[in-house]
Amino acid sequence: MNAHASAARAERAQSVHVGDHLREWRQRRRMSQLDLAGEAEISARHLSFIETGRATPSRDMVLRLAERLEVPLRERNVLLVAAGYAPAFPQRPLEDPALASARQAIDLVLGAHEPNPALAYDRRWNLVAANRMVAPLLAGVPQHLLGQPLNVLRLAFHPEALAPRTVNLGEWSGHLLERLHRQCEATADAELIRLYHELKSYPVPARPAPLLGDNVAIPFKLRHEGEVLSFFSTTMVFGTPVDITLSELTLETFFPADERTAERLKQIAAGLA
Repeated sequence: MNAHASAARAERAQSVHVGDHLREWRQRRRMSQLDLAGEAEISARHLSFIETGRATPSRDMVLRLAERLEVPLRERNVLLVAAGYAPAFPQRPLEDPALASARQAIDLVLGAHEPNPALAYDRRWNLVAANRMVAPLLAGVPQHLLGQPLNVLRLAFHPEALAPRTVNLGEWSGHLLERLHRQCEATADAELIRLYHELKSYPVPARPAPLLGDNVAIPFKLRHEGEVLSFFSTTMVFGTPVDITLSELTLETFFPADERTAERLKQIAAGLA
């Protein structure tokens, strides 16, 4: 975020009282004043005074309440600015020397996961990094959909991208929409909410009945060069981050769901060597 954008955001934050922000987050978390006061070890009366502007919270109190409300780091800075304090959490680009060890960890995880595909994306699902196994699976996707920023969800839903090749599109897209919906509720991010409504506008088949039988996870079934590759995925985040960029980063790793997919991935990897 550049200096002009930071100043504009700070000005907007100061125009709304910190108590209003805290009340919105408390209601979003479906907590009563009594519940939050108990979690923060303060009186409900004091919390009420903070929310109505009759009391000004200390910097530590703002951070304590934000912690109990599980407010994202980016929005904790907004709360601090609204209360008249300096932001506490930096936001550095991944290329910043301070994040060099984190970037090395990302590259290590992605590279070590080959011959299986793996990628990293930011809070708005824009691709940050990927290992060599991702590009072959995107063969045939129009170049205008592969420009920067490359949005992972838009790639999955767009009728010119992976949607026509996703065998279980209704099931897979339903799973992704649920993940995005939970993220929208947790962060209240306006851009994510716009992305959610955009994805819902794309034509996708109805979601089938719940999986039965020996399935252990919702698979991602992708048609590739005349055969169907089947995957399940896991997600990872950095523990206890204090940098905004790092706190918003997700690593998603895909594993073969059957032996045929595992063998085909080895063949693809051999062709890349």
